[in-house]
Amino acid sequence: MAKNGKNKKKKIIIFSALGLFVVIIVIAVIIGSQKDEIIVVQTEEVGRRTITQVVEATGKIQPQTQVKINAEVSGEIIELPVEEGDEVTKGQLLVRIKPDTYIAQRDQSIASLNRTKAMLVQREADFRKVESEYKRQQELFKKGLVSEADIETVKSTYEIAKANVDAARFDVQNAQATLSRATEDLNKTAIYSPINGVVTQRISKLGERVSGSSFTQGTEIMTVSDLSIMEARVEVNENDVVLIALNDTARIDVDAYPDRLFNATVYQIANTATTTGLGTQEEVTNFEVRLIIATENEVFRPGMSCSANIETETRHDVLSVPLQSVTTREKRRDRDEESGGENEEFADVTIEGITDREEKTREKPQEVVFVIEGGLARKKSVETGISSDTYIEVREGIEEGDEVVKGSYRAISRELDDSTHVRIDNKASRKQTFSN
Repeated sequence: MAKNGKNKKKKIIIFSALGLFVVIIVIAVIIGSQKDEIIVVQTEEVGRRTITQVVEATGKIQPQTQVKINAEVSGEIIELPVEEGDEVTKGQLLVRIKPDTYIAQRDQSIASLNRTKAMLVQREADFRKVESEYKRQQELFKKGLVSEADIETVKSTYEIAKANVDAARFDVQNAQATLSRATEDLNKTAIYSPINGVVTQRISKLGERVSGSSFTQGTEIMTVSDLSIMEARVEVNENDVVLIALNDTARIDVDAYPDRLFNATVYQIANTATTTGLGTQEEVTNFEVRLIIATENEVFRPGMSCSANIETETRHDVLSVPLQSVTTREKRRDRDEESGGENEEFADVTIEGITDREEKTREKPQEVVFVIEGGLARKKSVETGISSDTYIEVREGIEEGDEVVKGSYRAISRELDDSTHVRIDNKASRKQTFSN
């Protein structure tokens, strides 16, 4: 019996120890699960830098002066002495259209003018004769030698003769205008270069018929361009065009010259937008910006692809942080029931189902950075300014020398919150930089 009692007592002790061990393990697991997760981050010290704000855009290289040569009269091309790529000078013959029809029209107009002039001479002679008779009859009427009816008849003949002279003069003017038009049309059969330049495009060929008139644009024959002054015509998004001003400097990267950058200056900003994909999800609104390229040594060809970095503003010696360090958080207001006041707090939440009216009244997301203090990430609301492609100006919210989180993107955008435990590993950031 004593032996059985000892065995029972031994079993109780063993089971009690096992139970205590299990309880300790459970408590350890619970305590361990309650510890904050430590997030690995990369940091950089807040410093002062020169920030240059840049607007990026793409487009084409084009001559600043480019003239399209169109036919102003219809006919067959009988002379086409220039080829595409030829250099031409101002006043040089480019195209000659068969002039036979226009020569005939001019000669007909000359004959018509001569006929009206002859008619005018005849009318003026008749008028002088009638005028003389009218004056003689007036003298006789004063002496009472002719009746009033006779003088009225002569007066009527006089006025008719005078009107015939005026009509003949108008006919002469009309014939002169017709001759001028016919001469102008004849002159338009020969087209001369309006500028010094290069034939950058020739569309028509010798022997082809072209059409033209004074009221509509005629057949396009060729294009003459002045390649000594080239420009970049780029498309700028409607959100960025307001940042650009005349005389802003830019760097042009031309695909044909991959190892060079060309200086340029903004000289024209479009007032009217160009919209593509109107009414679709791909609708894009851009404004054309033109930049003069400051070089005369390179041979650019019209239509070459290019990209432009337009420097819109530069600020020196300003506090700045890496661009990726700044993120946004929705601002949430929690009411303090005891004090009846309001406490501002940043909430990492996505608000869905907001009506138009609520959207207008809801506060915009706040820009924040995470500053490292004693192993914790502290959320700081900041006011930012201009930005380059790597750094952004910070006007308020942090101080020079603060250590801000600059990576990883997942940590900054999702994982970090105020008072999150972090571990700094800047070696990982350097390794990633070298591998890239």
